Amino acid sequence: MSGYWLRRIARCDPERDHQEIYRISIGFEFPWDYQRALEFALFRTYCVPSISHLLAATGEFEKRPQKRYDDTAVLMAELAEHGYDSPRGREALSTINRMHGRYRIGNDDMRYVLSTFVYDPVDWIDQFGWRRLHENERLAAYFYFREVGRRMGIKDIPGDFDAFREFKDAYEEANFVHSPDNHRIGRYTVDLFCSWFPKPVRPAVALGVRSLLDERMLAAFGFGPAPAWAGRAVRAGLRARAALVRPLPRRRKSKLLHSKVRSYPGYPTGYSPSDLGAAGPAADIDPALLRRRSR
Repeated sequence: MSGYWLRRIARCDPERDHQEIYRISIGFEFPWDYQRALEFALFRTYCVPSISHLLAATGEFEKRPQKRYDDTAVLMAELAEHGYDSPRGREALSTINRMHGRYRIGNDDMRYVLSTFVYDPVDWIDQFGWRRLHENERLAAYFYFREVGRRMGIKDIPGDFDAFREFKDAYEEANFVHSPDNHRIGRYTVDLFCSWFPKPVRPAVALGVRSLLDERMLAAFGFGPAPAWAGRAVRAGLRARAALVRPLPRRRKSKLLHSKVRSYPGYPTGYSPSDLGAAGPAADIDPALLRRRSR
């Protein structure tokens, strides 16, 4: 790809211009990679029993997994495309806060989920992207989600890129523990990924997904490891894709909000961010299942 967008990123200040840098990176330079990485980032959070327990209690993953996936993806795309302080961005944040406000969610769990949005795409693109991220892109992702987190009411977000990474690593070390809910939500998620493909190839997709999970994730989900050859094949395929993308001309139109959204045909035409969100009131859920201490 052309270096046009990279040169523009390099001229920006990662703290002052973090919204512009993030929008370019996710919408123009790495839309496919960010989509895959954020799918696995959310998947990673389900290794935490307190998070998977809440998801199991709501029933959203059992009954409406595609809608829950689409709600999260589209709301995050709204923020990135329009900016978190734009009218649509504020509406998206209000919707996110409304969805979360129905449940008791610990601050550390919220901080952890936020951290995966920063670092999982960084790690994915370092391995499988058509180029490595510029330092401005790495820092901008941190500054962008720090501001999003503040607007979500998340407290004590670490003060710099490295400190937030250290928090993420320490949190996973302490909280990635196997539980039946982890396994259930993990299975629902793998089944969702597989549902996007024709039935004959779904077993191969499930194997490919498992091959991309690290040992700690496999243990937390209670999944068996994929054969070594599957991991080699999947990683080789992803690197081959990067090699094919590298010489393509630069993208001139952002892919944010211009991809098919299964739950909302034609989105964003005819929709606003407030139309999204989990179905059903929290009152429909047994309060005992949702009772957790905030950390």
